[in-house]
Order: sequence, then structure tokens, then C-alpha cells
Amino acid sequence: MAALNYAKEYQRELEQNFPYVLYFGALYNTPNNGRYRWLNGKTIEIPTISVTGRVDATRDTIATASRNYNNSWTPLTLENERKWSTLVHPRDVQETNQVATIANITRVFNEEQKFPEMDAYTISKIYSDWTTAGESADTTALTAENILSIYDKMLEKMAEGRVPKMGLVLYVTPATNTLIKNAQGIYRTLDVGKQNQLSRAITSLDEVEIVEVPSELMKTVYEFTSGWKAGGSAKQIHMCLINPLAVITPVSYEFAKLDPPSALSEGKYVYYEESHEDVFVLKNKVKAIQMAVQA
Repeated sequence: MAALNYAKEYQRELEQNFPYVLYFGALYNTPNNGRYRWLNGKTIEIPTISVTGRVDATRDTIATASRNYNNSWTPLTLENERKWSTLVHPRDVQETNQVATIANITRVFNEEQKFPEMDAYTISKIYSDWTTAGESADTTALTAENILSIYDKMLEKMAEGRVPKMGLVLYVTPATNTLIKNAQGIYRTLDVGKQNQLSRAITSLDEVEIVEVPSELMKTVYEFTSGWKAGGSAKQIHMCLINPLAVITPVSYEFAKLDPPSALSEGKYVYYEESHEDVFVLKNKVKAIQMAVQA
């Protein structure tokens, strides 16, 4: 019996979990991911609409009608093509539910390798696209005394770029999160209804959600030859303030297949998966990203 390709079913299951298993899950849940169309297996097209401004009207004359908006499609090629394979013992295979079998086979791989790799690729690609677009990060050494003022400067730049505060996410390393907790100017409230307990947990700052990310997943450069590791020139990203609408994060699984045992596989099943995925910063949304990075 020919083995079936479960790429679509497997991708659907992964996408349902992305917001919960990825540190940058909010960026994979961006509304932008419903606004592109596939051109082929590794190329998408994103819509770009431009319009003109309003002009003065008069009651005495009729102006010539003209089209004052333009809708174009910009192609983007997914460059991050990844694969993984493994032999599987027949005892680990559910003949009646291949999708469940694939999920079980890949669970540890996903949790310990794929998902951290996706997080590492996400932040480093955002940093690369953002700096390539001419933006630069704040490189001031962070302290409990200055961290709030630096954060305020990031918000100020966004306000000047007409970026709404609603929907912003602040990604921070554990060390940066500790600085925020101990920052001068942080006010805490005591809930007397909870036996005078004082909670030091800070989950938002000026109504901006804070997400703590391990420092190893907040680098500027990674090397992905086998798995992932920080690149030799990598710098630590301390803070990344971003609106998920600034990015698009397409993922396409072309292949997820479990072949039956054969003589060549010495009686084992063979699992193989292949995907195209990438992260793009939208050119007209670069102001919706601010970073604080190691000097």
C-alpha cells in the first residue's frame, strides 16, 4: 500500500499549537498570515494598497473622476527550507491513525529542536530585515535606573511613526525582565484580600504585554547548518518591542510521510518531513519594531 502524504494535516495540527509552544507565537498568529496568497510551493504574494489624500471640494464644479488608489501584489520567496527524517520501530506506529503516529514521533523533536529553531530564526530574521531597512537598535547598557527611560524612548519612536500601542508585545530576556521588576519608577499594589501578599510578577508595562524569552533565543545571528546555534558575531537582544502586524510568517509543509518497513530500512518505518517557512518584516511597518541590543 502506498504511503500517504500527511503534510496538510500535520501542518494544520502544528499551526494550532504555534501560539502556545513558540515564544514568538503571537507573531505566528498575526492577522497578516490570512492576507497573502501562494504563488507556488515556496513563493507568496502580499497585497500592497496605496492611496492619495483628500482634496478640496466645491459646489460649483464637477471634478474629473480618477482612480486614487492602487492595489499591487508583491512576491516574496521563502528561503528557509528545512527537512528532518528518522527511522521508526513498528511498535511505535498506529496503523489506524497515521497522523497521530506522526505527531507522537515528532513531539520530542518539535519541542527540543524545531520550535526553538523557529524562535531563533524568527527573531534573527526580524533583526536582519529591520536593520537592512535602515533601522538601528538602542545599544545603551541596561540598568534598573535607565530601563524605563529606554523603554519610553522606544514607545516614543513608535508614537512618532503612528504605531498604535494596542497589540504591542515586549519580548525580553530573563535578565531584562529582572531589571524591569526592580526598575526605579515601577509602582506595585498590595492586595489586602490575599493575606497581604505582594505579587512581584509584571506581565504588562503601560498596557503592553511582556513575554520572557530565554536569552539563547534572543540573538541577532544564528547558524542553522545542523539544528541551530548562535552565530560567531551574534549579539544579545535585550528587548524587542513589536506589533505583530509588522511581520508575516508563512509556513508550508510540502511533505510529511511515513513509509512502510522494507529491506532497505531493515524492517523499520521511515519518516520524512520537509517545509518551506520564513519571516518577513513588511516594508511599510518597520516603525512598528524597536529593539535594545548589546553594544
